[in-house]
Amino acid sequence: MPTRTLVTASLLLLALSACTTSPTGRSQFLIVSPASAIQQSRGAYQQAVDSFRGEQKIADQPQVDSRVRRVAGRVVTAATQQYPQSSNWDWSVVIVDDDEVVNAWCMAGGKMAVYTGLFEQLSLTDAEFAQIMGHEISHALANHTAERMSRAMAIQLGLAAVSAATDGSGSAGQSAELLAQVALELPNSRTAEREADGLGMRLATLAGYDPEAAVTLWQKMAALNDDRPPAFLSTHPAPDDRQANLNRMIPTMRALNPTGSRLGATAITIVD
Repeated sequence: MPTRTLVTASLLLLALSACTTSPTGRSQFLIVSPASAIQQSRGAYQQAVDSFRGEQKIADQPQVDSRVRRVAGRVVTAATQQYPQSSNWDWSVVIVDDDEVVNAWCMAGGKMAVYTGLFEQLSLTDAEFAQIMGHEISHALANHTAERMSRAMAIQLGLAAVSAATDGSGSAGQSAELLAQVALELPNSRTAEREADGLGMRLATLAGYDPEAAVTLWQKMAALNDDRPPAFLSTHPAPDDRQANLNRMIPTMRALNPTGSRLGATAITIVD
């Protein structure tokens, strides 16, 4: 393809990717559609699970399984009630046996991972764990996976166009599944983080957990050894005012579920 044509096609693709509205009402510029993000995340998730399995890192701890199933299941119930389209997702979680890693994530379509380091290093209460799962699930509900995949694709297209313009190969053959994997490692924007903070607190509160746990959770995160910060922070930048923002939201969140009534837990698949 001639250089000018490749550059024009790349820019046209970006221009034709219309702004869409996220489930939270925010305008999003997406190259990768939410449906495509869900489809490609399935393959990326399976690759991650296969890697954990090959390294013998899938936890076999019945008590942890039960706790994740109970707490995450209640948050998923709140998610599906608030966002009915997610009731068709294949909700599943792999519990990674790695006490050194403080991390959790949720891909598009409800594909989740929880690392045992969360429990070992943070001594989480159920309410604090619910805040983590609410936050992670919110990233999926709000199409943040699709946003990060779109960022990765935009960078790829830009590099291909520059390469072609300088008589390089202009290759743009990165697979969609690889984009989904790359998206997991990209940091979320401040906007996405604020969105997941608010929505995550809402889901955890509706599920029956104390919203104040969002603040104590981040206090525990901040108290971890500075020489070995939690992996969670590599994709979840923590602005200095985060705890203050969370604290301001507590009264509004409490009003959503004044009695703290607990939802039933949606059945989620524990990957073994």
